[in-house]
Amino acid sequence: MFIDLPGELEEALIDLGGTLPAWELEGSFLAGSTMKQYRAALEAVPGYEETIAALRGRLTATSGGYAVVRLGGLATALGTGEPFLKLATAFAAEVAVPFSPFEQWPLWKTMGTRIGGDPGLSSGTGYNAFHMDLVNASRPPDYTSLLCLRPDPLGGGPSIVSDARAAVGRLSKETRALLSEDAYRYGTFYGFSDVGAEYKPFPVLDGEAADAGFVRFTAKMLGREQLGQEHARAAEELAEQLVWGQVSFTLQAGDFLVIDQHRCVHGREALGDGQETVPEEERRMLLQLFLRAADAR
Repeated sequence: MFIDLPGELEEALIDLGGTLPAWELEGSFLAGSTMKQYRAALEAVPGYEETIAALRGRLTATSGGYAVVRLGGLATALGTGEPFLKLATAFAAEVAVPFSPFEQWPLWKTMGTRIGGDPGLSSGTGYNAFHMDLVNASRPPDYTSLLCLRPDPLGGGPSIVSDARAAVGRLSKETRALLSEDAYRYGTFYGFSDVGAEYKPFPVLDGEAADAGFVRFTAKMLGREQLGQEHARAAEELAEQLVWGQVSFTLQAGDFLVIDQHRCVHGREALGDGQETVPEEERRMLLQLFLRAADAR
């Protein structure tokens, strides 16, 4: 799950961080020219290709679907500004094409900690239940990723990930049939690009192939008035299996979590008590980046 950078690679990347060119976009996507420049600069660095192979292998392994690349040494040496983000972007581009599906946000979307809002949101302080991102888009991002700039200083907020395909496999045939019906709804849909059209209602199971379909699950759709009793019960059974199979880990500064949305769902345990006592500039802070498989653009 965790991929550490070899010392020689880490030292070389620190030296290179300030020399990589600023990224350019083609529409909402990272420009192909930028991806080529980053690869040309990094591919000959000792240990880089092996680290990228480990990342890709973890994402495609039978028990994988997610990976954490430990970039903390880079963050310590370079800070978390542009040189560090260019290196993180280069790692992401080795998996798929980075892009921003939100028209009003830059490539990396800031996810801070808000006091007093909905505690269940990604920016909240409470339990953020299992979900896939952009569940109600006809073409959700193939990968979602989170880059930790600051962990919770009060020690809370472990990330949780669960293999959604494995969870579905533990359900009965009858339950899977209900989850395959267009009976589920969640959220609004506006201000997006390159994620298709709004999908409403949608099936939780929209494809059997792990590299093609999704397990369109978000716990927040449970209990909605439009959801019939049988379909609600089926989704609750899936939610129970996701919790049963979850793994949890606390992201440290510089940790880069990459999740294959065709395979896994994610969430977060509650942050530590007393968040109101933590100055805003010291609260948990993540950046989010979405990726589109090159052959799916």
